Amino acid sequence: MTKTILRALAGETLPTPPIWMMRQAGRYLPEYRATRAQAGDFLSLCYNPELAAEVTLQPIRRYGFDAAILFADILLLPQALGADLWFVTGEGPRLSTITSDAEFDRLGRGEMIHDTLNPIYETVRILSRELPEETTLIGFAGAPWTVATYMIAGRGTPDQGPAHALKAENRALFEKIIDRLTEATIDYLSAQVEAGAEVVKLFDSWAGSLEGEDFTRYALEPARIITQELKARHPGLPVIVFPRQAGQGYVGFHQATGADCVAVDDSVTPEWAAEHVQVDGCVQGNLASSHMVTGGQALVDETRRVVKAFSKGPHIFNLGHGITPDADPENVRLMVDTVREGA
Repeated sequence: MTKTILRALAGETLPTPPIWMMRQAGRYLPEYRATRAQAGDFLSLCYNPELAAEVTLQPIRRYGFDAAILFADILLLPQALGADLWFVTGEGPRLSTITSDAEFDRLGRGEMIHDTLNPIYETVRILSRELPEETTLIGFAGAPWTVATYMIAGRGTPDQGPAHALKAENRALFEKIIDRLTEATIDYLSAQVEAGAEVVKLFDSWAGSLEGEDFTRYALEPARIITQELKARHPGLPVIVFPRQAGQGYVGFHQATGADCVAVDDSVTPEWAAEHVQVDGCVQGNLASSHMVTGGQALVDETRRVVKAFSKGPHIFNLGHGITPDADPENVRLMVDTVREGA
């Protein structure tokens, strides 16, 4: 095993942490903007294997990241299940809502997703051929709770209020949605692995709005089921989970789910995460993405702080959240150089 990401995921402490960046293929890069314009719109880019592979490769060519993550979107899965999906310029995604049993009954089941998602698997196959041999290919999906919040509200919301309301008012329907998404996510990620993904990551962007028993039932438990089933189908597959803004919920998440790595956001300090999360295995994170905008000595200092805090255990350097469109590509270069300066 020579790929540094895979070594860290296997529990090895490396002298220089491997590095990649959430949303590393994105609007902050001029070459991405050019390719997206060529595709016509965001969804057309996602479903064009050649162009989706091209934007996935762009940050690898520019920065030499240790991993590439498939270019796609977490809402392609509900679309494949039968939900209507479109994007409003400047406002983000819109979905047909699932708030009644009748609407739920119109959804498909997990095995039907592949007809819609075959272009995504073709993107993975292209990347597995074209990536440098030292670069790890990461597949991904949204976690059931996070995807459900969009399906129930029909859009992103600041507090996931519609999903919480449905959970309170019709728990049986809410749990059917979670179960359907869990089943479909397993099939989706499994197909990505069969196409060539070497690692998979589960993004639970809104996990932090779940509390107490709800966090256990709707963030932790689906992650456990997905992780265990994927590992049963694909022995040795590394799994990264990201229950963003979980706070104390990060503690024990490795052991409870069986995941190989827990990604942490920047609402917790790297020192806290090293003490309470890294003790159980590899961690990924957690530089604040705002540093990619502001740059300067603060970026260098905070990058060094993260590297130092996690230096006694397995660590994959990353941001605490995705890079934003207003980031400066030169600040990304500075971050990469700072991480690798000891190499």
